[in-house]
Amino acid sequence: MSPSPPPPETWIKTTPAGLYCEPGGFHMDPLLPVPRAVITHGHGDHARPGNERVLATPGTIAIMQSRYGELAGGSLQPLDYGEPIAIDGVGVRLLPAGHVLGSAQIVLDYRGARVVVSGDYKRRADPTCAPFEPCNCDLFITEATFGLPIFRHPPDRLEIDKLLHSLALFPDRCHVVGVYALG
Repeated sequence: MSPSPPPPETWIKTTPAGLYCEPGGFHMDPLLPVPRAVITHGHGDHARPGNERVLATPGTIAIMQSRYGELAGGSLQPLDYGEPIAIDGVGVRLLPAGHVLGSAQIVLDYRGARVVVSGDYKRRADPTCAPFEPCNCDLFITEATFGLPIFRHPPDRLEIDKLLHSLALFPDRCHVVGVYALG
C-alpha cells in the first residue's frame, strides 16, 4: 500500500513574502523580492521586480522585461504552457489562465498531491490570450480581486457595441476608453 499524499497545507505555506512552496523552495507571485519566484502573469500585483530567479511563461517574462527592465529578475526562465519541470522534487507546469497575454495557472505536483495556484483567471473566450484550461486538483488557490457582489461588469460585447454606436453617431468627436494599462 502506497503512502497517502501529503495534505497541501503541510507543504504550501504563507510567509511575509507571500505564498510559498516549501519543498520546492519557491514563492508564487511574491509580494517582496525572493530568491525563486514563479509568476502567474504580468499585472503589477502579481509580477513584481527584484526577484533573483523568475519562472513564467514567455509572454509574462516579456511583459516583466518591458515594465521593469533589468529589475525584472536576475535570471528569467521561460516555461511554455504544459511543459513539465521539477524544482527540488516538486513537479511544476503552467496552464493557460485566460486572463491576459501570458497568464498562467501554476500546477504543483508533490508526492501524489496536486495544487493549482491560478492568480487571476477568466473562463470567457478572449482573443488576446490562450483560453483557460481546467485542471483537476486537490486544492485550488485563486484570487478574487473583483469577487465581491458590488462588482458587476457588463458583457464585453455590449460595451463594444455602445462604443461603435457612439463612433458612428459622433465620428468627429474624441472618444475616451478607460482601461487598465495591461489587459
